[in-house]
Amino acid sequence: MTALLDDPLVAPETAPDALAGFTIGVTATRRREEFSALLERRGARVIQAPAIRLVPLAEDTGLLAATRACLEAPVDYVVITTGVGLRGWMAATEGWGLSADIALHFEAARLLPRGPKALGAVRAAGLTDFWTPATESCEEVKDYLLAQDLRGRRIAVQLHGEPLTGFVAALREAGAEVIEVPVYRWLPYRDTSPLRRLVSQAVTGSVDAVAFTSAPAVIAMLNAARADGLEEPLIAAFNSHVVAACVGSVTSAPLEARGVRVVRPDRPRLGALARTLARHLPVNGVTRIVAGGHDLEIRGHAVVVDGELKPLPPAPMSVLKRLAERPGHVVARAELRMVLPGGPSRDSAEHAVEMAITRLRRALGPSGIVETVVKRGYRLAVGRDER
Repeated sequence: MTALLDDPLVAPETAPDALAGFTIGVTATRRREEFSALLERRGARVIQAPAIRLVPLAEDTGLLAATRACLEAPVDYVVITTGVGLRGWMAATEGWGLSADIALHFEAARLLPRGPKALGAVRAAGLTDFWTPATESCEEVKDYLLAQDLRGRRIAVQLHGEPLTGFVAALREAGAEVIEVPVYRWLPYRDTSPLRRLVSQAVTGSVDAVAFTSAPAVIAMLNAARADGLEEPLIAAFNSHVVAACVGSVTSAPLEARGVRVVRPDRPRLGALARTLARHLPVNGVTRIVAGGHDLEIRGHAVVVDGELKPLPPAPMSVLKRLAERPGHVVARAELRMVLPGGPSRDSAEHAVEMAITRLRRALGPSGIVETVVKRGYRLAVGRDER
């Protein structure tokens, strides 16, 4: 299940601070600073948790063997899945003294770059592209190839960090000889602690969205969650209070296979992903209530009171969110104690709730929004006609 930009629940982005009050986890390694800046300029609080690292294979025997296999006979099609992959491949052939040979082979082949970045790399290498899919997806490239007579054809497929098992199998079943070219591979990021913390933050609701820019990053996060016994809670979080935002269909596939409803832009670009989050979260990640005569918008780590953004510490925010689950109804102190960060405190539990309420009232500003019901608990001051 996927929400695209034409989703009826997605509203236009109307303000430069559309993401103010929201916390977004960024799992990207490459261009993460650029992507984080796109989100921060829209007001988001960003948590960087690189999930993977790119390992070039210039010294890898598998890449050299695949290159030599390409040179053994004419190649009919070359599938270029990523620009960085093609650039790495060309750099490696130059180091081996094979760049002129591979260029001659490619001149006689039909080069199929998967998207604009791959297309740019093809042209920068002085090569000629033949066809590029409109959807920028490997699935469309596969369909294009399967529409041809592939019997006896030789096809080189530049991998993008992980095997394209179904893609390659379909071409081979159609009679093609397929050469898989492993230009680089993905490995877990050296320091896994930020990613593991992000998993915990997603499970506990401390983040509002997690953004993914590659399928290996999705897999790395699921693996990190599994290692800590949190894979199922993470999937449950993505299906409830945390938005899983993916740059494209290839990236979202591992989550969709687990039944996660993802949000993604109509074009797989970082800027489009940032805009999608800026349109989705203010509509779908906000609770709107009128309490004590004041308009409240409850966001991830802040509340907008009569149009003014007011950041809240974790404890007051947790209390406010629990009160907002049933506006106007009394919530007992014992129940509020359970939602405080760190769980219920054995010592001074009553005092912890009172302090959280005091800090909440102080942060909200206007009086009368949170009411005390003597000997029972607290409630948002919502009249019957506002419930």
